[in-house]
Amino acid sequence: MAKEKKAPRPKAQTPKGFRDYFGAEVTERTEMLGKIAGVYHRYGFDALESAAVETVEALGKFLPDVDRPNEGVFAWQEDDEGGKGDWLALRYDLTAPLARVYAQHRNDLSLPYRRYAMGPVWRNEKPGPGRFRQFYQCDADTVGSGSVAADAEICAMLADTLEVVGIPRGDYIVRVNNRKVLNGVLESIGLDPNAEFGTGDRRETIDASLFAATRDAVLRTIDKFDKVGEAGVRELLGKGRLDASGAYIDGVGLSDAQAEPVIAFLTSKGETAAETIGNLKAAVGDSAIGTEGVAELEQIADLLAAGGYGPDRIVIDPSVVRGLGYYTGPVFEAELTFEILDEKGRKRQFGSVAGGGRYDDLVKRFTGQPVPATGVSIGVDRLLAALREKGRIGSQSMGPVVVTVMDRDRMGDYQAMVADLRNAGIRAEVYLGNPKNFGNQLKYADKRQSPVAVIEGGDEKANGVVQIKDLILGAKIAESASLEEWQDRPNQFEVPRDQLVTKVREILESYS
Repeated sequence: MAKEKKAPRPKAQTPKGFRDYFGAEVTERTEMLGKIAGVYHRYGFDALESAAVETVEALGKFLPDVDRPNEGVFAWQEDDEGGKGDWLALRYDLTAPLARVYAQHRNDLSLPYRRYAMGPVWRNEKPGPGRFRQFYQCDADTVGSGSVAADAEICAMLADTLEVVGIPRGDYIVRVNNRKVLNGVLESIGLDPNAEFGTGDRRETIDASLFAATRDAVLRTIDKFDKVGEAGVRELLGKGRLDASGAYIDGVGLSDAQAEPVIAFLTSKGETAAETIGNLKAAVGDSAIGTEGVAELEQIADLLAAGGYGPDRIVIDPSVVRGLGYYTGPVFEAELTFEILDEKGRKRQFGSVAGGGRYDDLVKRFTGQPVPATGVSIGVDRLLAALREKGRIGSQSMGPVVVTVMDRDRMGDYQAMVADLRNAGIRAEVYLGNPKNFGNQLKYADKRQSPVAVIEGGDEKANGVVQIKDLILGAKIAESASLEEWQDRPNQFEVPRDQLVTKVREILESYS
């Protein structure tokens, strides 16, 4: 009889593009989410927790800033009785689910509806260094208000949030632009974003296709401004340019006259908001939509100034061109301005950690009627990485106080000790491994980064005392101190049993 083959053991590894998070990382994220939620709540936003799974139809068949959007989600088809069911997908952001929630429950919600949401999202994209397929987002949105006061409020709240989580003023800037201004520039060079074409005539269809391709190429070129600068954009709008590798990149093919308003738009940032607004007015020329966008930016600047948000925190900056195909009005981006070293040791700015804008067409997919909306999304993982770069989090976290076990028959005594510590608000645990080797218990406490170990053997029990070992000081002494310093700075104390909590708290507070 043939010997049955054993099934191979599964590989103990995370799927590509995913990772596990342990103790301190989870704690840091939880604390940050709490701080962000506090700011959102203070601004009058209500919490919403929607399902992690939506129908593909509800999510929409697109992703912002992705060339091949249908491949950007993790999706599967339900196998219902009698045939195939709905296609479902993990949410790729927190905004698309909001549109569905609002459309479904709008008769029960206050208008405008102000909500914040926090949680993981999933994108089926190629992973890379620091780029994972599952990551956290923190969103706040106002649905049902077309007032630019809602956009200004989001910008102010974003600035406040960055400071509350530990990014000081001077280390960040919130930059604001308006998609309508860009539309006005495109209109002024003959690329009206709202142009419509009939399809009855083949020539007319070809013209429409060429028009759309040219417009999209201009948008992609504008999006490269921060990488290639004014000269690079000018070349790419025209005939093309050589990139750093020596390869020739074909240009859009605009004439110099057509390229000039685009360059004027991208370089219109002045020393003050008023100067920037004046430059933008010149860039959009006679375009009605462009003029409307400039007026909205001017109003946002005035509202922010009235609230005390100066150019050291929030600026009007035409170079912000995020999500060009997604947003319909004001757009904003929070950028951290301090320098870090990349993997090759070169200095670079940390970059963007949050962004958002006005998206008045998203809810319309469900309702058939336009519903104005604006919001912001904070990349929590990037913000945590930024704080670690600045040394504001990431130091070794303090583990629990460990009550060691000297006699397994006296487990009730040890449980009473740990209960006293916990009831006093002190994180603590009883050692639950094999207590036979006391040295292993102390090694366990060290690995847990425990600040204190509590010891009560038979003699201590008889005398009504406990030994309290300061493990943090003990480690420092073992690393560098001489014998005299050992004598001057004891790291183990004998105290009466009823003073256990008092002494442990005293040690913990000395390191707080």
